[in-house]
Amino acid sequence: MHPNPAFRQDPNSRNIGFARERGFGTLAINGDDGPLTAHIPCLLSQDGKQAELHLVRSNPIARACKGPTKAVITVTGPDSYISPDWYGVADQVPTWNYVAVRISGTLSPLPQDNLHALLDRLSAHFEDPLLPKTPWTSAKMSDGVMDRMMRQIQPFQFDVTQIDGTWKLGQNKPDDVRVKAADHVAGHGIGQDTQTLSALMHGAKPEKPQ
Repeated sequence: MHPNPAFRQDPNSRNIGFARERGFGTLAINGDDGPLTAHIPCLLSQDGKQAELHLVRSNPIARACKGPTKAVITVTGPDSYISPDWYGVADQVPTWNYVAVRISGTLSPLPQDNLHALLDRLSAHFEDPLLPKTPWTSAKMSDGVMDRMMRQIQPFQFDVTQIDGTWKLGQNKPDDVRVKAADHVAGHGIGQDTQTLSALMHGAKPEKPQ
């Protein structure tokens, strides 16, 4: 997470809400030969104390995690390169604005009979925003197909110990300077979901006086 406190003043409820809505991140643990990572959908609880996820059994993390294991899930959002010229003032340097939430905690394997209900909760979480489409449910699967697929994956629980968020949106710049950069991000940003990032930069609160 970025060390500048100007980018870390948002309430934890905002970090939790962002991570729940995004629902996709990078899981990492320490392996014998270095870090192990996996890109995973996950469901963070509303209070931010626990997350549910699953891994294919052949995943190195699934093989390594035989009991409670320290882990991190990083959830990233919109981002963009920021050109110094976009500020309209002298003596600026290039940077990158972004949103990211880091969830630290303990990853634990769950009994296999927890898997079906876990998958139903995950799919419901992502299907609900698609209304008025009738939500997909596992009940639509043919007899025996779901069971065969579930044999290849394993459920996990992630107990959260800490959540840190970085909302690097130019809060350390004067309002007019930040807004100019935000306008350029909307038109010429280099990154992911630059329109959303521009909107967040427009609405960012300036850095609080020390």
